[in-house]
Amino acid sequence: MDLAVAAAGLAILLGAGDALVRGAVALSLRLGVPALIVSLTIVAFGTSAPELLIAIEGALADADGIVYGNVVGSNTANILLVLGAPALISRLDARRSDCFDDYLLMLGVSVLFIALCFWGPLSWPQGLLLLAILGYVLWDAWRSAQAHRRAGAAEAELAEGVDPADAGIPAWRIALFLVAGLIGLPVGASMLIDGARGMAEAFGVSEAAIGLTLVAVGTSLPELATTVAAAMRRHADVAIGNVIGSNLFNIVAVMGVASLVSPLTAPERFLTVDLWVMLACSVLLFPFVRGMAVMGRWVGVAFLALYLAYVAAAFAPSL
Repeated sequence: MDLAVAAAGLAILLGAGDALVRGAVALSLRLGVPALIVSLTIVAFGTSAPELLIAIEGALADADGIVYGNVVGSNTANILLVLGAPALISRLDARRSDCFDDYLLMLGVSVLFIALCFWGPLSWPQGLLLLAILGYVLWDAWRSAQAHRRAGAAEAELAEGVDPADAGIPAWRIALFLVAGLIGLPVGASMLIDGARGMAEAFGVSEAAIGLTLVAVGTSLPELATTVAAAMRRHADVAIGNVIGSNLFNIVAVMGVASLVSPLTAPERFLTVDLWVMLACSVLLFPFVRGMAVMGRWVGVAFLALYLAYVAAAFAPSL
């Protein structure tokens, strides 16, 4: 029963997140907001809405293990699973991409996040710090995009990630998308949290293990779909950039907001294992982002094998 509740909550969560993104983008374009700004704000926030809502619901329910598992597990899954699976389909060659600076920022934010977790519970001061970094990230992205546009590097009217069809959605459908998203997100998040906690109790495992696996993989499905599509179109920069941006946003936005809702204490296993696994996975990306190596099929196999081993370890009684 708990599994059914969790699965239903995840389905509602993902569907509501997609509806909210489409409705918000269509409304913004109808109101004349530049698509560039839409892609940097509404699309970015909307695609991470599942993680954000899970974090808020978990913080309110004092389920700190699920909150940390959601973010740390998602970041680990984004690298080993979300990049490993597409690498089996098509080689991810990022030698021509321009995401190394963003990668270094993601790495630095990951180190800062680990330091904050060791410092003590994450509460409003740490939350404001993380949100301040988010503000800088959005400002820098907007500034860079504007510079590229002025230089003539971006000629398209619609920014990447914005479906041209969204501009023609009728008003009644926009309203329907927004209502469905605003209602479905909290309902789905609440159901997923309840189901996850119930499964943890029923199977005698920790909330952290459920958060690191079921919840983390579920909320990473949008990133997986995007990355697979990018790999099939041989857009390695989009695939890897999607993961880097998602991991960065998960820490500064999702944990930043959750820290304002309620103080969050990292379970012991995160301080000794999971945070370091997340950081190690981030370091694994260095040669591929730097252009020193290509992510081919054998790299994909290795990444997926590492992820399966990590999932098995998450449920090991010794941890």
